[in-house]
Amino acid sequence: METAEENRIALAGIIVEDPAAANEVNRILHDFSQWIVGRMGIPYRSRGVSIISVVLDAPQPVLSSLSGKLGMVDGVSVKTVCSKANK
Repeated sequence: METAEENRIALAGIIVEDPAAANEVNRILHDFSQWIVGRMGIPYRSRGVSIISVVLDAPQPVLSSLSGKLGMVDGVSVKTVCSKANK
C-alpha cells in the first residue's frame, strides 16, 4: 500500500508553445528543484516551441502538484508518466 512518503520515479514532458511562458515554467521547476533528478531542454526553432523533459523522484502528491501548476500556465502542455514501483 502506498504512503505519502514513498517516492516514484517520473518523467514530465513539457511543451512550451508560447515563449512568454518560459519564465513561469522555469520558476515552477525551480520551486520543485529538490525533487528533480535531471532536465533536458530542446529548442525546436523551426516549429517555434521548446520541449523540456524532467526526471523526478518524488511522492505522488508532489508530482501531481508540479503537473497541475505547469498545466495551468497558458501556452504550456504537460504530461507526466510515473513508475509502477514505489521506492
